[in-house]
Amino acid sequence: MKHIFLVEDDWAIARNLSRLLHAEGFEVIHAPTRTEAAALLARNKFDLALVDVSLPDGNGFSVCMEIKAAQDIPVLFLTASGDEASVVTGLNMGADDYITKPFRPRELTARIRAALRKSGRAAAVFELGGLRVDIASGFVKKNGGDVFLSALEYRLLLVFLNNPGQVITRDILLSELWDASGEFVNDNTLSVYIKRLREKIEDDPATPQIILTVRGIGYRLGGGHASE
Repeated sequence: MKHIFLVEDDWAIARNLSRLLHAEGFEVIHAPTRTEAAALLARNKFDLALVDVSLPDGNGFSVCMEIKAAQDIPVLFLTASGDEASVVTGLNMGADDYITKPFRPRELTARIRAALRKSGRAAAVFELGGLRVDIASGFVKKNGGDVFLSALEYRLLLVFLNNPGQVITRDILLSELWDASGEFVNDNTLSVYIKRLREKIEDDPATPQIILTVRGIGYRLGGGHASE
C-alpha cells in the first residue's frame, strides 16, 4: 500500500481527500500545518506528498523543499488560485505537478498514479491469468506471446489496471475513451472494444476471468497481482 502525505489546512477538504484516497487503496497521513508536517516527516516514510500552497504558519513551497530534502518522493501542489506565478514557483521549488481546486476526483487520482509511475514507486508490472502488462514499457504479453493492442484498447486496459477491485461504470469508461481518442465514443463502440480486448487477453472470451461484467453497472478487473 502506498503512503500519501497530505498537507492541507482545510479540514473538510482533508477529510474528503482522505476518504477518496482510502477508497483508491492509499494510506493517508494528514498534517494541517507546516509545523506538524515537519514533525510527521521526521517520523514517517511516504511515497508521495500532496501539499496545499497556503498554510496557516507558512506556505507549501517551504514544505516542498523540506520534503524533498528529507525524502526523494514526488510532490503535487494543491492550489485554489490557479495563479500562474504560484504554479511556476512551486515547480521551480521541485514540485512534480500541481492540481487546481476544485478538482475532479478521477483527475487527482490519475495525477497521483502518473507521478508514482514516473518516480518508479508504482507497480510497473501487472500479471493475471497468463497476462503480463509492463506499464513502464507498454508491452503486453499473454502466455509468453506478444499481444498487439490498439491505442484505445491499451487505454481501456490501463483504466482497469489503475483501478484494481473497483467497479467501473460504462459512463466512466466512455469518458476515458472519449478523452483518449478526442472523438465521440458511444455505448455500442464501448461494447465492441470490450469484446476485442477480451478476445486478445482472455483464455476464453466467452467466460472472461480478467475483465469481469458487473451486470447493470459496468465492469471490474479480476483478481491479480502487481509487482515493482
